Amino acid sequence: MFGRILNSLDKAMSWFEEWTLYLAVMVGLLSLFINVILRYFFHYALAWSEELIREIIILTTFIGLSTAVKNGSMITIDAAVQLIPRLRKTFAYCSHIAVLIFAILIAKLGYEMALMQARTFQKTIILEIPLVILYCILPLMGVMMFIRTIQVLYKSYMEEKSAKREE
Repeated sequence: MFGRILNSLDKAMSWFEEWTLYLAVMVGLLSLFINVILRYFFHYALAWSEELIREIIILTTFIGLSTAVKNGSMITIDAAVQLIPRLRKTFAYCSHIAVLIFAILIAKLGYEMALMQARTFQKTIILEIPLVILYCILPLMGVMMFIRTIQVLYKSYMEEKSAKREE
């Protein structure tokens, strides 16, 4: 039952991550391409293009964190694992617990920051995008990282369980 729920969440989150990242990168590339053409051929630059790229970098970085957790491509320091290989599982679980704590903190603090932005009605300078939209990425990313880490932990637990059965 729990595995089916995690599987459904994985499919929905993967769809969201892939399409969000795809569309954001495509919009960014198109914006940059148009800006480069205008700058070099017509000596005119779009001010909003650079601000849009900055916001896209923020979005793709935070949404990409969830994908990085899923794919196991988070930055790790494995010197201790190389020195003491039998503690690999222990270090992996400690790492996952640290990611869970980080995800909870980012979700909580990001939510508080988004509420603060909602109260102040601040907007970006050129595009006038409400900053609350940008700050809402933080709690969303925290929740997604938390779910992805639970999925990774469950998957490794099930793999361990099946490996013990085969022995």
